[in-house]
Amino acid sequence: MKKNIKWLFLVALTFMACNSDDDNKTPEEVPVTPGSAVFTKYVALGDSFAAGYSDNALFKKGQENGYPNILAQQFVAAGGGAFTIPYMNDNKGGLLLGGNVIAGTRLYFTAQRTAVPVPGPPTTEVTTHLTGPFNNLGVPGAKSFHLVAAGYGNVAGVATGAANPYFARFSSSPSTTVLADALVQAPTFFSLFIGGNDVLSYALSGGTGKDQTGNMNPATYGGNDITDPTVFASVYSSLLTALTANGAKGVVANLPYITTLPHFTTVPYNPLTPQLLGSNLAVLNAQLYGPLKQVLTNFNAGERINLLSTTSANPLLIKDESLPNLAAQITAALTPSLGAQTAAFYGAVFGQARQAKSTDLILLTTQSAIGAAPTAADSGLGIAPPAPLNVFGISYPLQDKHVIIPTEAAEIRKATDAYNVTIKSLAEEKGIAFVDTRATMTQLSSGGVKFGNFTMTSSFAVGGAFSLDGVHPSPRGYALIANIFIDAINAKYGSTLRHADLATYQIQYPATLP
Repeated sequence: MKKNIKWLFLVALTFMACNSDDDNKTPEEVPVTPGSAVFTKYVALGDSFAAGYSDNALFKKGQENGYPNILAQQFVAAGGGAFTIPYMNDNKGGLLLGGNVIAGTRLYFTAQRTAVPVPGPPTTEVTTHLTGPFNNLGVPGAKSFHLVAAGYGNVAGVATGAANPYFARFSSSPSTTVLADALVQAPTFFSLFIGGNDVLSYALSGGTGKDQTGNMNPATYGGNDITDPTVFASVYSSLLTALTANGAKGVVANLPYITTLPHFTTVPYNPLTPQLLGSNLAVLNAQLYGPLKQVLTNFNAGERINLLSTTSANPLLIKDESLPNLAAQITAALTPSLGAQTAAFYGAVFGQARQAKSTDLILLTTQSAIGAAPTAADSGLGIAPPAPLNVFGISYPLQDKHVIIPTEAAEIRKATDAYNVTIKSLAEEKGIAFVDTRATMTQLSSGGVKFGNFTMTSSFAVGGAFSLDGVHPSPRGYALIANIFIDAINAKYGSTLRHADLATYQIQYPATLP
């Protein structure tokens, strides 16, 4: 069954840039002026988006095509200065720590249209320190409070998770902060795009973290937890206060909903067609779905499981940890027919099982699990389940890490809304430019963004806006972000910066990059 699931991701991909005649720039006859902004010394703060992360890795070409570097190029005509970047060693991406691989290489599409890592080990060693200062201070993995955390760039703390390997490569000292490394450069202009990881790490984990709302101590948070909105507001305020203290102008951006990212919208909740299941469909109904439906109905939970349809697509089988656990009831009901041990196993497996609904978000990374056999490490029970209850999503429920259920999606949306209120209100308070990336990402996922004769959408691989990890932008996607930043800057400061030409940016990187 696992082999057949691959049909979900047979997508066509073109690497060719569109015709450059489709100009997306401000009319050439308008002189480029800075307005009231001063672009002499521009620094960019943020997370993986600011770093130029793409295709599940950070690499040279991605850094060059990141929105901060595109902005810096557009700033030159309005008095902008040099923009330095802490470049990776190569276009493979990935990281080594003491020679050991701690982050894999970038993804590319094979001839079979499958996303796989670029072969070979990484060559970028974390312990090989770069000498700055660097204008691009985007740090993959950074949350809001990490930008003010002393020691976040201490290489000695990378192995334990106390420090960030990307920042450790270029921090000015083991005890510095990202903010301090920005301020020491006395920036005249800054961009700040931070907060995504404060909810995204939770979403990417399938909601295995904790919503820390009410907990004001980030030092106690797990890596996949949602940041308390009050903590976020306090940190964000301190960031803007420090960055604007000496009169610097800047631009900030709010955060998109995860439901606009293809990582959470590409895999359908109901991919199990009768053709895919074949003769297994009748067996599953007779030996698993039918008996489960009957038992659950006796406990007023019959809606959790329905018989598989012979005419239409069927939903995946998932675990929903928000449901009352009926393990004991299932065990008791099945003991007479199956025996105590087997009945207890059924109870443990299906106590919170249900079929997926359209409101569930199946992670892009879950596609490799659908149809696979659970192992002792990922079954949730500490053992590898025996056949026939050993097919993820079909005869064995996908686990918490595989799916965002509605209660988890609600937690993510609530936190995102709270962060965005903070970002906009503080931008207004400090008198700096504000970018509504949430609106743009929503537009990409609901009709697309047009330029020239072409349309960019959030469709995985073929939409043009996102890379193969389904979260980070493609080269063209980053150029689009740069352009909406430019729109906000021009509107706020009266500058006349020109757009980057979207048509000159690829929608995906090829397998081989120089």
